[in-house]
Amino acid sequence: MYLTLVQLAESFGEEESTIEGWVEKEGLPAIHDRGRLLFDRAEVVAWAARQGKAAKAGFLAPERSQLDTGRRLVPMLRAGGIWRDIPAIRALEVMEEVVSRLPGASEPVQRLLVQRLRAVDGISWAPVGDGLALPHFRTPVALGRDAGTFALIFLRDPMPSTGPGPDGVAVTRLLFFVAPSPRAHLELLGQLSTALIRGDLRRLVLEGGADDEIYAALERAESLRRDSDTRRAGA
Repeated sequence: MYLTLVQLAESFGEEESTIEGWVEKEGLPAIHDRGRLLFDRAEVVAWAARQGKAAKAGFLAPERSQLDTGRRLVPMLRAGGIWRDIPAIRALEVMEEVVSRLPGASEPVQRLLVQRLRAVDGISWAPVGDGLALPHFRTPVALGRDAGTFALIFLRDPMPSTGPGPDGVAVTRLLFFVAPSPRAHLELLGQLSTALIRGDLRRLVLEGGADDEIYAALERAESLRRDSDTRRAGA
């Protein structure tokens, strides 16, 4: 598996210029391909072990056990927060604040993510109906295994940039999430979608339920998912 300079910088939580310095001065193995640097994953892991440099990202972090399925959504939401009465024009500012609190991500990585948030088409808004949308980075990122987060944002007015959902309802509820790795991106998207189907979480989100009620409903949805995963693993 070959990694790009950007992926490797995100993996180590460093600036791209730092990675280039490692190539020039510290012997980090790299391949020069048509003006860009590529890195063999196995060679990078071996080099990092020799240098005592810990990688934080999903590309280089040890694989999780197959029995360790899914992310824990409740602590992720507590990290990202529940935001209320936010003018739609400030939605991106709130997302930047969520990124600035991202657990396990270094300052350079946080700055890089903010740049991506501000980029044209940097966000996929993903309206799903009932005024809900699941915005996320259009290009999945590679972060530390514990760096995932999501936030629930209650908008004061409809979000104009997303357009209406598939049912024609204007978007006023955002579940903004940041997955810790490209592989975890679809997994987390599936978890959030499933949690909105099970129990009363969707109703509470639409009605603007109290924080404690939302956390409790999310925990119940998570318990159902974990029970289902356990049954499948034992089948």
